Formats: sequence, C-alpha cells, structure tokens
Amino acid sequence: MALVITTSMPTSFKVEILKGVHNFSNPGGNTFKIALFKGITSGTGAYGPSTTNYSEMGSNELSTGNGYTAGGITLTPVTPVADGTSSVVTFATATWSAASFTSAGALIYNTSASNAACAVISFGGDQTALNQTFQLQFPSPTASTAIIRIN
Repeated sequence: MALVITTSMPTSFKVEILKGVHNFSNPGGNTFKIALFKGITSGTGAYGPSTTNYSEMGSNELSTGNGYTAGGITLTPVTPVADGTSSVVTFATATWSAASFTSAGALIYNTSASNAACAVISFGGDQTALNQTFQLQFPSPTASTAIIRIN
C-alpha cells in the first residue's frame, strides 16, 4: 500500500478550536511546525481528516539529512482575520535550503498543544528537490484560499 495524503483539516483540530486549544496570534500565540511526508511510494498509510497528532507520521516522515531535519521547521503564522463571514489564517513561506529529497505532502502541527495536528496537505504527487531550495508558499488569507479557514 502506498502513502495516501488527503488535504484536510483534521476533525480533532475542529473540536480543539472550539475548546480554545490553538492560538494562532502573532506575536504571542502557540508554536506551529510543518513536517514533510516521504514520497508516495516510499511510505505507507493514510493521512487526512482522521489524523490527530504529529506522532502518527512515524516512519512516513522524511528522515533527518539532505537538507531536512525530523520534526520539520517552525512556521510563522499570520494573525487570523475575517474575510467576509469566514475566519482565516496562513503562514509565511516555509523554506528548506540545500534540499535533496522527495515529499508528497506535509503536516502542520502545534507543538504548544502536545503536537496536535492542524492541517494535512497533499502536494498532489511527489515533489523532488535536488540540492536546491524547497519552498512551500502558502496561499493568501482569504475565505477561498487560506490554508486554514473556517467558512
């Protein structure tokens, strides 16, 4: 079985928002990280709405080396705003320098909340970097494009 990644907001995250677990304010909010999954044929398992925690990535996360460090990198959130009747948040561009790896997706998680999963992101297939910069540029914080949005 190959690795299956479905872009989604985990159900557990939706409940945790209503409980006040996550604070995306910048400055003063929680610490959010983004970790990368292996390539589709290099991993196994399924990730999406039922993903609850970073620990679930296990051996499906890229290994340390080749420009990547296990656990991923810290994200800089853009303070949540309203766009019409939606609440949205996005992040500054995530960058890995001198990267040589293949990844099929990513997991955003909150280290301030016991590594709770916030978003699962599929890249729509394997993305490969060969000794170059690997960047994830997040969409604008609008009701139709923000990486995390409550409509």
